[in-house]
Amino acid sequence: MANDFRAYSPKHKVVAILPAAVSMQLRPNQARNMTPEQLHDMERQSGVDYQEKIYAWLLRRSQQRGYTVAFQDVAQTNALLRQNNLTYADLRTRAPQEIAQLLGVDAVLSTSVRTSKPMSDGAAVAVGLLVGAWGATNQANITVNIHEHDAGKLLWKYDYLASGSVSSSTENVVDALMRNASKKFPYTPVKS
Repeated sequence: MANDFRAYSPKHKVVAILPAAVSMQLRPNQARNMTPEQLHDMERQSGVDYQEKIYAWLLRRSQQRGYTVAFQDVAQTNALLRQNNLTYADLRTRAPQEIAQLLGVDAVLSTSVRTSKPMSDGAAVAVGLLVGAWGATNQANITVNIHEHDAGKLLWKYDYLASGSVSSSTENVVDALMRNASKKFPYTPVKS
């Protein structure tokens, strides 16, 4: 977290949550059966899923903890992105402060997710049945950043490594990520 985050946070009223930038590393047999366009669509849809799940998680937690900011509805965020002709791919090439200004928010929360599948689900089930050990079938390296509106300064960064199994879902991964990240989430009110 930026040392001067507390200097910025009182000015922040609304934070937008962007669709996650997702890149998926597929096993060779998966890659053979998928076109680059299908992979891009799957990454884009996964990015929107992460965005929606993080938003829902923060709204629930905000009711419990009373964060010092409001979170822009993701439907509004995505509508404004479309109105400004910003595609999912454009989000990776635009400066955070430019996106924040287009969205009319004080800061943007962006997420980067890189997934890999070291073991197929079928292999994981077979190993689980043979030896009784249910290992991870995939991993996700997740980075969450908050950039402020004026100069796009990185105010907060959180890195998380998630290991999933056959039963993992985006919701489970987001829940684990946000439970851990929330311990250091910068918009939590300071207790006196």
